[in-house]
Amino acid sequence: MGEILVFVEHDQGALSPSAGEALTAARELGERLSQQTAAVLIGKDAEGLGTMCAEYGVQLAYCLTSPVLSDYGPETWGQAIVELTNQCSPSIVLSVGTDRGNEVLAQVAARLNAPFAANSTHVQRGDAWEITRVQWGGSLLEDIVVDADLLIASYNHHSIEPVSFPGENEIEVRIVEVELEPSLGRTVIRDRVTLTEGVTLSTASVVVSGGRGVGSADGFAQLEELAALLGGRVGCSRAVTNNGWRSHADQVGQTGTRIAPEIYIACGISGAIQHWVGAMASKNILAINTDREANMVTKAGYAVIADLHEVIPAVIEEIKRRRS
Repeated sequence: MGEILVFVEHDQGALSPSAGEALTAARELGERLSQQTAAVLIGKDAEGLGTMCAEYGVQLAYCLTSPVLSDYGPETWGQAIVELTNQCSPSIVLSVGTDRGNEVLAQVAARLNAPFAANSTHVQRGDAWEITRVQWGGSLLEDIVVDADLLIASYNHHSIEPVSFPGENEIEVRIVEVELEPSLGRTVIRDRVTLTEGVTLSTASVVVSGGRGVGSADGFAQLEELAALLGGRVGCSRAVTNNGWRSHADQVGQTGTRIAPEIYIACGISGAIQHWVGAMASKNILAINTDREANMVTKAGYAVIADLHEVIPAVIEEIKRRRS
């Protein structure tokens, strides 16, 4: 069987937060299958990322270059991986199931006419590929068997804890020039607009979210203050965006952002399954709600059964007191 190729996301040479998950998953799979793992980096601005890949125990990286690979484009990146796959005949091509990861691997699978198992939590190879993957927005785990020489698979985002190796690790970076049709550049990023700077909702170690129980757009002011004191970000439920109190960019959930903070403080959120899908990777959950039977309360590790408009100001005051 061939090697394992792991697509490593980056944006103009800046490694994606999901890269550690992808490299860890690939390395662990390689150890189980006794196969070599190779990172796949795309574009000239990715050449310097080999050292960062080496931190996760990967000893080989392919850097795919072409005049057409000027910036991210799902068709160009997908076809670039197809060209590499045709050259080295791997047993599996994998990534993390972010929007970009799934988009690129869907292109790869379609172009190679290969099976694509998206959002997996476990991949193993016996007589055939044995895969467990997330379905129905995280409410169901599906076990499937895929009998194919080549598998395309993505790991469910935040299901793998990144594990790096301390010290200096060597890696061989091979530059591979791929031939791509210029027409594939019809879908490519041409410009960027910075919406937020610093920590983002998906990468924040602390997220303070509000639901319908916050009561109004103005009610989020105290959540903003608490998040600022804790160095976190403010999120919200779909009910809040439906009411026009917050932007969709702040929504946590199946149709919003999936988060994995050290602590998630859910204020006045009932915890519908769609919201839970986005929050379930949180390391710790504190629910503040007047309804002790709310789904978010029953799933939380810690809960305060009280009015959030009384609890949040008290927490803010206590933090300020201890810091003074």
